[in-house]
Amino acid sequence: MKTLKFREKLSQIILQGNKTTTWRLFDDKNLATGDIVSFLVWETKSEFAQAKLVTVRETTLGKLTEADWDGHEKFKNNQEMYDTYSRYYQRPVDEHSPVKIIKFELL
Repeated sequence: MKTLKFREKLSQIILQGNKTTTWRLFDDKNLATGDIVSFLVWETKSEFAQAKLVTVRETTLGKLTEADWDGHEKFKNNQEMYDTYSRYYQRPVDEHSPVKIIKFELL
């Protein structure tokens, strides 16, 4: 089964139903609509949920739409977003970076 890792604080937001979208850069798992995925806490690698990927759409960070933000945590500005994802992926991220917009439903 494919897995997606989330920081502990995000796992809580997901379980509360307030986060229903995740963005993934540099996808090496070939995530696709219909996949059943195990959600893991990044810090402990323990499973906290399973989900079905309802939609998966590719774009770049510079071309995000308002709908792409539905169910996703907000950033103060684009630079904070680029810095956050640069830390997560340990590589430079900017408006040209490809991103998969993933809407999911918990099972």
